[in-house]
Amino acid sequence: MTGVSLPRKELFDIPEGVIYLDGNSLGVLPKGAVERAASVIQNEWGGQLIKAWNTAGWMALPQIVGNKIADLIGAPAGSVATGDTLSIKVYQALAAALKMRPDRRVILSDKGNFPSDLYMAQGLIDTIDKGYELQTPAPEDVAAAITKDVAVVMLTQVDYRSGRMHDMQAITKAAHAAGAVMIWDLAHSAGAVPVDMAASNAEFAVGCSYKYLNGGPGAPAFIYVRPDVVEGIKPALSGWLGHDAPFAMELTYRPAMSTERMRVGTPPILQLAVLEQALYAWDGVEMADLRAASIALSEKFIHEVETRCPQLTLASPRDPNVRGSQVSFEFENGYAAMQALIERGVIGDFRAPNIMRFGFTPLYLDEKDVVAAAEIIEDVIGNDIWRDPKYNIVSRVT
Repeated sequence: MTGVSLPRKELFDIPEGVIYLDGNSLGVLPKGAVERAASVIQNEWGGQLIKAWNTAGWMALPQIVGNKIADLIGAPAGSVATGDTLSIKVYQALAAALKMRPDRRVILSDKGNFPSDLYMAQGLIDTIDKGYELQTPAPEDVAAAITKDVAVVMLTQVDYRSGRMHDMQAITKAAHAAGAVMIWDLAHSAGAVPVDMAASNAEFAVGCSYKYLNGGPGAPAFIYVRPDVVEGIKPALSGWLGHDAPFAMELTYRPAMSTERMRVGTPPILQLAVLEQALYAWDGVEMADLRAASIALSEKFIHEVETRCPQLTLASPRDPNVRGSQVSFEFENGYAAMQALIERGVIGDFRAPNIMRFGFTPLYLDEKDVVAAAEIIEDVIGNDIWRDPKYNIVSRVT
């Protein structure tokens, strides 16, 4: 089956009365996920116990899921490993990339990168303690900052605050022209915009699966390694499951001869099983169709909100071709306004200092949802409903 129509709401459990515009932060529950998790717990873990590593195919699950993700990011089979967290995968990719350019000392990112990526880079620099430097120019200045001193360029393709999108092809080409290694963070790209890792020629990509891929909170991360360089990669985290023969119990690490060397610890089977179930929703979906639907929804949303709420200022790029699958607006009282929206069933989120974020997931959103959301936003903003003191009580997660 190819070219299925969107949305596919029948494949998801969305609470009644909710317009969910936060799939860029946590995707919704796919139908069948609860049953799949229960089956793994009761029939596999409960009924088969440790035998399930073989009889239920647990050991192969990370690669099965990795290949499904590879299809969504334009990567060949066997080039994506799954497991651990995104921060761990950032660390792995960055540590491996630095070893590929031992005579250079600059890691180049940008000020718009997700903080955890920068934290992991800073932590790695401190651990190595060999004079490495992290440079973070403005996003628009990255290309000009790629010099012969740069060992690694590490960027998130879609900015988590504004949705601004880097040109993957152009920046990767510039990095390679300067002799640098390229790492892309696809946290806000995988399942949101068309990605072609093979065509990009980048050495590494990492990403999470709990946003647009709907894998659930804490779902496993993934890492892509370009096939022609993988056998030269030296994993900084040389875990048991990345060994070429884990059950040989050798005392010395010998990496697997594929991207499987980027696995670290025991795979989270429950989470991987739920993620595999979630990925069935993508069967037959063409990313070009999804992207077209995403742009149509976001353009409609921008028009509706700007027409109804002049108090809000667009913080995302106006041009949809350089914007991911989210729209952000600036509002001085954005946190309180977002809490008021959430109470009325329009779920987005807030990012400091004043950003109201709205994600567009064409698998389960349509134009009626967008218009209805804009009407509620108009009510909350236009009638100052956000001024109620209860909306200014800051929660731990915003």
